[in-house]
Amino acid sequence: MGRKEWFVERLDEVDSTNVELARRAREGAASRAALVADVQSQGRGRLGREWHAPAGSSLLCSVLVDAPVAVAPQWVVVAAALSLVDALETLTGVRADLKWPNDVLFGDDKVAGVLAELVDAPTPRLVIGVGVNLSEVDPAYASATTVRRATGVDLGVDEVLDAYLESLAGHLESLETPGGAARLAEEYRGSLATLRQRVRVELASGPLYGVAVDVDDEGAILVDLGETTRRFHAGDVVHLRKEDD
Repeated sequence: MGRKEWFVERLDEVDSTNVELARRAREGAASRAALVADVQSQGRGRLGREWHAPAGSSLLCSVLVDAPVAVAPQWVVVAAALSLVDALETLTGVRADLKWPNDVLFGDDKVAGVLAELVDAPTPRLVIGVGVNLSEVDPAYASATTVRRATGVDLGVDEVLDAYLESLAGHLESLETPGGAARLAEEYRGSLATLRQRVRVELASGPLYGVAVDVDDEGAILVDLGETTRRFHAGDVVHLRKEDD
């Protein structure tokens, strides 16, 4: 397990591990490749937000896997997010939560994110990138934290990488078995702090307010808006505190 399941390459610096691995996928790179960088000059989070991390302060890694045939691609991304949660719990003894769709939280603060891209080259592949704040965090993110700050544990990049890849290999193997997607969905629901929360869904047409009640078979979130329940595949979901109502 662990790195033995993956072809791992480490770079001192790259524009973005996701961009570089997607480029390699289009050139025929093999599945189960993992690309790790000390520094990303053009790192991005969800919705195109910039993501900066000093060298050695974060795990910056992208993996290349075959797109699933029997389940929605989102479940592979969920598997990656849950694998981060599992890895951090194994190494620190503290279990993080998830914010839909795949942000990793300690309390209300984000410690890691997952960003995926579907690449059609020459067969459908998924590039899944993760960024985990281990010891420092971009000060531009007021609601972000680090593993060190949240748990009091100092972790090295390599030990988090090994634990993450081992857990991800297991989740991907499970997804290929009968009932694997259903088991993953239940694990996801159990880790998803967004459920039963008052939320604001930021859409291009304007915000909507409601209560997150479930996720469906494709990983979309179901939000009770009062008169109706709507499903959302995309959108920025904000957990509302009492003073935000």
